[in-house]
Amino acid sequence: MMPHAVVTGAAGFIGSHVSEALLAGGWRVTGVDSFDEFYDPLVKQANIAGCMRDSAFRLVEADIRDAAAMGGLLGEGADVVVHLAARAGVRPSIEQPLLYEQVNVGGTCVLLEAARRAGVGRFIFASSSSVYGNNPKVPFAEGDSVDHPISPYAATKKAGELLCYAYHHLFRMNVTCLRFFTVYGPRQRPDLAIHKFARLIERGEPIPVFGDGGMMRDHTYIGDIVAGVLAAIGRCGGYHLYNLGNSHPVSLSDLVAAIEAALGKKAVIERLPCQPGDVERTFADVELARHDLGYEPRTDLAAGLAAFVTWLRGGA
Repeated sequence: MMPHAVVTGAAGFIGSHVSEALLAGGWRVTGVDSFDEFYDPLVKQANIAGCMRDSAFRLVEADIRDAAAMGGLLGEGADVVVHLAARAGVRPSIEQPLLYEQVNVGGTCVLLEAARRAGVGRFIFASSSSVYGNNPKVPFAEGDSVDHPISPYAATKKAGELLCYAYHHLFRMNVTCLRFFTVYGPRQRPDLAIHKFARLIERGEPIPVFGDGGMMRDHTYIGDIVAGVLAAIGRCGGYHLYNLGNSHPVSLSDLVAAIEAALGKKAVIERLPCQPGDVERTFADVELARHDLGYEPRTDLAAGLAAFVTWLRGGA
């Protein structure tokens, strides 16, 4: 019998790639997505189109906050829940903190409880590098303090990790939390920097650069993230927390130059003040994931951007 995964946020950027990889690996996948209006639902439908052609894939349009729907779905049986659904974005969370709490914390609790009641053996939770805040120590390691989030979004992700631990402690649920570091690649959300910048540069329009360009991000290619998620599914036992990053931070100025090189076009830069909630840098220590999961980021920024540009221009 084919193993069965329930993937929340399946029509999103990361979720659609994870779903495709599971299908390719012989899994049966039930994808859950609410197709909310955070960005165009038509983009999400395009993301999931390949999965929809696979008979081993089923799409359920539902909200993770709906306890009856999630309970019924997981009550049908699953080997693993891969919980990727969330209200995304640091800056919007400052404007709508209650919504972020309801979806990211409440929705995660609904899923954990449904998984507990259904006896699901494994639960994978997508956390974020944003939980580290402006930690002066780099690279960020899983044992570092994450008690000072600087946005509601980051706080909700830390709260999700704590809920996961509580369910492991109380009910011996097998849970792995994965802190993703600035994921990019084909199908990246249109509001994220690489996608937004590339689209504007293609059209010859100014790109908004916040601050002096010194902000640093540990950009991680989607293929490396997917490999880490699959490894975590295969080794999910007890409670574990891992960074999934690239361990090569890049400044915003250098990122713009790399996008220009990938596109073969120069950017028109509009300088703007730093934004509240943005951390100064992210930098993943991935030694624990390397040791436990065999995780090894293999895609450098130039190669990843080349693949992204090919997709952006309709080549994939």
